[in-house]
Amino acid sequence: MQLHALSQRQHDRWLKFSGLLLAILAVAILFSLAAGELWIWPFTNNSPLETQILTELRIPRTIGAVLVGASLAVAGATLQVLLENPLAEPGVIGISGGASLALVAMIFLSPVVPSSWMMSLAAMAGALLFTFILVSMARKHQLSTSRILLVGVALGILSGAVVTWAFYFSDDLNLRQLLYWLMGSVSGLQWSQLMLAIFIVPAIALLCLRSKSLDIMMLGDVQARQLGVDTAGLRWQLILLVSLLVGTSVALAGVIGFIGLIVPHYLRMWLGSENRYLLPLSGVAGAALLTVSDLVARVILPEAELPVGVVTTTIGAPLFIWMLVRRA
Repeated sequence: MQLHALSQRQHDRWLKFSGLLLAILAVAILFSLAAGELWIWPFTNNSPLETQILTELRIPRTIGAVLVGASLAVAGATLQVLLENPLAEPGVIGISGGASLALVAMIFLSPVVPSSWMMSLAAMAGALLFTFILVSMARKHQLSTSRILLVGVALGILSGAVVTWAFYFSDDLNLRQLLYWLMGSVSGLQWSQLMLAIFIVPAIALLCLRSKSLDIMMLGDVQARQLGVDTAGLRWQLILLVSLLVGTSVALAGVIGFIGLIVPHYLRMWLGSENRYLLPLSGVAGAALLTVSDLVARVILPEAELPVGVVTTTIGAPLFIWMLVRRA
């Protein structure tokens, strides 16, 4: 009876927090559509120019921020279970770096200008390769939490070094502009690029549907197999889905760090670790955080715009250091 009451209270806390986060996300979307050198409030009588700015620039940008934020947060929450590491995150452990490395390689090696679909496939392949390397090393060598983190950081540094060399020896202005984008930016997104949502939305939904199996996996492989979970098959499904989310996110917005670390980690700390609540709520919180960060990046400097990755890193790096020190 007491256990049932405790479970009900936990359920009520998740629902209340879900309502709060949905309200924050709605307000963030409203201001994201309105903010800019020309403030335009949606759902009012706007001029043809204002309507064009909304439909061709701000709405795709806002939808992109929501999709990428949700993708990174859900991918981070899944990775933390997959690697049994509460500090795992696509950017921190190098998976985003693998996607960006494959993307730059595609641009350099392709005999034609790559389409958004080609770039997306390249980014997904790079994310999948780095995820496979990390998971394989972790399982084969029985790496500790700290060593998994260090290997991931090293992979990220390696990919960053290769990308930097590529840009250094390039005289192509477009590649130099791409460097700004790889710092993390949702500016300039077009409706055609948002077709990648046909990958993102089903991947998030499938991960949420695997939430019960993720809860069982947290008990350990032996117990999970005894409870009927095919841990090997499930692990590969998770790797593919996470790689899909990270690859499409990098293809849309470049490398945006710390969303997948901060959001699920703090939700776990405040509300618990039940993945049936944690995964969808991480998606909502990640979408809200990236939308707010993009809004800050657009308005914090007069007549200039920061890459949104700079804002998320500024927020996330001190919190990451505090989390490391707290766990030491």
